[in-house]
Amino acid sequence: MSHVAASGSIDISTNTPGKYLGVKKFAGEEVRNGNLLVRQRGTVFHAGKNTKVANDHTIYATSDGIVKFRRMTGHKRKQFYVDVEAAETK
Repeated sequence: MSHVAASGSIDISTNTPGKYLGVKKFAGEEVRNGNLLVRQRGTVFHAGKNTKVANDHTIYATSDGIVKFRRMTGHKRKQFYVDVEAAETK
């Protein structure tokens, strides 16, 4: 057994930048085609109407409109969906 502690590299002191995850556009906000709605790891939110999921599980809008969030009922009641509904013209 050694009587002196071994010297090792100090990798645990590195400071990694934040990933900037979360909801980017909230319910009721107007969005355009291609706007990011949610950045996430895994599918906490699922793509609904007029939205798609990217390779890194980012949800983005595929048409212009207003963001709506909905929660499923029944056996999918724990799932949240993000929709983009067409904006009403005046």
